[in-house]
Amino acid sequence: MRIRDFIKTSEGLYFAVNSYVHPEDRVFAFLRYVPYELGKHYSDEVREIDGEKYVKLSDSKIAYKFLEENFKDYLFYDNYLNVLMHAVPKEKIEKVYYPKRRLEEIIEEPKNRLEEKIRKLALIFEDYGIPMSQMGVTGSTLIRLNNENSDIDFIIYGSKWHRLGREYLKMAVEEGKLESLNLEFWEKAYKKRIKDNTLSFEDFLFHEKRKWNRGVIDNTMFDLLFVREWDEINENYGEKRFKPLGYVKIRARVLDDSFIFDNPALYIVEHEEVREVVSFTHTYAGQCFKGEEMEVRGKLEEVITKEGSYKRVVVGTTREAYNEYIKLIR
Repeated sequence: MRIRDFIKTSEGLYFAVNSYVHPEDRVFAFLRYVPYELGKHYSDEVREIDGEKYVKLSDSKIAYKFLEENFKDYLFYDNYLNVLMHAVPKEKIEKVYYPKRRLEEIIEEPKNRLEEKIRKLALIFEDYGIPMSQMGVTGSTLIRLNNENSDIDFIIYGSKWHRLGREYLKMAVEEGKLESLNLEFWEKAYKKRIKDNTLSFEDFLFHEKRKWNRGVIDNTMFDLLFVREWDEINENYGEKRFKPLGYVKIRARVLDDSFIFDNPALYIVEHEEVREVVSFTHTYAGQCFKGEEMEVRGKLEEVITKEGSYKRVVVGTTREAYNEYIKLIR
């Protein structure tokens, strides 16, 4: 399984896969939705499908609390990462949802207005040259728990195609086929993403506008998400160990931006001590490009491999990334 696939468990819990590599008996995935009767005391974000109610757990602390109090077997301390993770035991998996298959269903027969917009979006990118086989849709739409206020989590697979997709998005806006986000949409995104004052709204807006990974189709916002193609996944679980070394703030130059829109976003950097910067939060994906200088605050880690060790800085040790950031030095 790859990131942005979804899993439904035998208890009716929905998890979003958040890693390309997994232990033999588990799949790393973060809890997103739980049945209403189990989760009604944890969140008031209610969704419904086929007459059944579910609760969305948007806050990472609440999601951990829910599992700690109700399903401890879904919490897994990873000795390689040195962190407590959400991980689904394979014997608990009832169904896996794949973004490519879901998009194929929508292309063939959209069931509602949101799916009509998704179909239109996919056809626009196909007209520009992105193969339909390189696209998918994830998030609440993937598991049919979207509502009339849902955004579109649109995937383009592969670094080459995602780069082209962002170029085509810019072209489509310039040609009037799609729209850029207005101030109201940017304010909504800011409130959703920034939970402290690490980025001002003005800084957030500056960084986001130049990424070209978000747009609007018929008054609905969409994210242009990245997932690696299978031949771009070259790591196995357990090949690296991570040792926490405290928090740091550094300045570094970006040497390679091939996977800066991945999850985690990966920046290969030039720095006297640090080799790479990674972000586990979508906010800081694509924040700086090759050749640019960045300021970073996050957790310093030593990465230990068979070939030796090096250091990296991690931004987004929680989904909300409190007091952690990546900024372009302007």
